[in-house]
Amino acid sequence: MADVRRAAREWAGSLEAMPGRSLFLVGLSGGGDSLALAWALSHEAGPLGIEVGAVIVDHGLQPGASDVAHRAAVEADKLGLQPVLVKSVTVEGSANLEDNARIARYRAFTEALRETGAQGVVLAHSLDDQAETVLLGLTRGSGPSGLKGMPAKDGAFHRPFLGIQRATLRQALVDAGLEWWEDPHNTDERFTRVRVRQQVLPVMENELGPGVAQALARTAELFRADSSALDEEATQWFTAHALVEGEGHGSVEVSELEQVSVALQTRVLRMLVVRVGGGAPTYAHTQQMLRLLEHWRGQSAVDVSGASVERVDGRIVARKST
Repeated sequence: MADVRRAAREWAGSLEAMPGRSLFLVGLSGGGDSLALAWALSHEAGPLGIEVGAVIVDHGLQPGASDVAHRAAVEADKLGLQPVLVKSVTVEGSANLEDNARIARYRAFTEALRETGAQGVVLAHSLDDQAETVLLGLTRGSGPSGLKGMPAKDGAFHRPFLGIQRATLRQALVDAGLEWWEDPHNTDERFTRVRVRQQVLPVMENELGPGVAQALARTAELFRADSSALDEEATQWFTAHALVEGEGHGSVEVSELEQVSVALQTRVLRMLVVRVGGGAPTYAHTQQMLRLLEHWRGQSAVDVSGASVERVDGRIVARKST
């Protein structure tokens, strides 16, 4: 219980210098993790001048979803959280249900921020969630972008519990005499993350010894520090060397790009595509762009995430696709 409240207090204390109205919304499902977050902040945020409300998202994915949302709202009210918003969303399509539900949920969070004027949404992702994210990123071959896991702060979204295990959050609720809702989807092995949680990580812990989740979360922290440094260096290089000629057109000099490391080259090329209006390039797309540098044989333009990238007169030129 003490660790949970301490994490909430440290997070709230870090916001003291923020200007404007200090209202934050807990992303509350009624499950153990988010209820522990709401409970901890109800005790720790007020004395530090932080107002706490809640936003509850009804995904409508299972019978009784609206009742669950209503009970979560009642719990939030009992804890003294204000305002309390319930947002009903429509999750599009049955394929990639996890991703589609997450997109709908974050859209609802953004709407709640706009409606209340709150400065951010506080999410209850735990150390275990971080470990699962890293392991999933590793299996997908997503590189540093996947291995760095979830950030403690990502724009308006805050995650103060990334250093606390799920079991610790649940024990805090038991000690506080609070009951939580168990989402059936958390044990539904149709979902990849659930299979990682229930099958893969337990096997790793059994075969490799305890502490696997902590090691994976630590890996995320280390990757994030290194990746952030490279991202910053790439941004500075891009600002100094790239030529962005209005919307939809940009380029960099091949001879200048060849002087930097591959780690910077890939970041600069991805940045170039995004700056001209394309989407984030995949690994395969990035490798195709690198061949315009490393294995130039007069290749034609490469179609990359809504942009066209080619080598013209000693420059890598990106144009938004029409």
